[in-house]
Formats: sequence, C-alpha cells, structure tokens
Amino acid sequence: MSRILAAACTAAALLLSTSAFAQEGDAAAGEAVFKKCSACHNVADAKHKVGPSLQGVIGRQPGVAEGFKYSKAMVDYGAGKVWDEATLAAYLENPRGVVKGTRMAFAGLKDPKEIADVIAYLKAHPAP
Repeated sequence: MSRILAAACTAAALLLSTSAFAQEGDAAAGEAVFKKCSACHNVADAKHKVGPSLQGVIGRQPGVAEGFKYSKAMVDYGAGKVWDEATLAAYLENPRGVVKGTRMAFAGLKDPKEIADVIAYLKAHPAP
C-alpha cells in the first residue's frame, strides 16, 4: 500500500511540476499580446526598430543581432547565454530585473499565459 501511495505522490508531483514549468503557449494569442511589443520590435523580418528585430530570437545569443546597438548591460548579460523558453520567460516577466541597466522601458508581462503565448508566437518566426 505504501508503495502505491508513494508512486501516486511521485506521479502527481511530476505532473504538477511539468505543467507549471512548461506551459504550452498559443501563437495566435501571442500575436495579440505581441502588439504591446510591436511599437519597438519586429518579427516579420530582420529590420530593427527602436528595439532589435525578434525574428529568429529563439536560439540566438542575447545582445548580438547584427546591425543593432545594444546596451552594455544586454551585451554583458548575453555572454554565454541563448534565448530559450526559460530565459525568455524570465526576461519577459521582468526585463529590468533580469538585465539590470537594460534600455528596454517595458515593465514586463505578469500573466504566465501571456508569456507562454508570446514565446509561442516568437517560435513561429524563426530566422530565414
């Protein structure tokens, strides 16, 4: 009986931690959320606006998009890192907390669903 209970507890813990850690996003919903970002960022092509193009950002090192002048804080932050779902989620939630000294004025997204949706939208716009 105790083995069954232990197995059930372990399975429940794994399910809860997996769903909390890797929430699947909806790219269509992310497009709507991305409107908050589109005044400064672009995903349609590599053309920069006030902020760098985010086309192909997944898998790219932070602070290195060709032709964009990043803050020293972002360049320093990016050394040895790659924008993956976890780093993007942390940054999108609290840009200034993650990269102290960033020039990005956006306060961040507080809703984990919106963050997951934006990441799904960015994933739908890989580099050509």
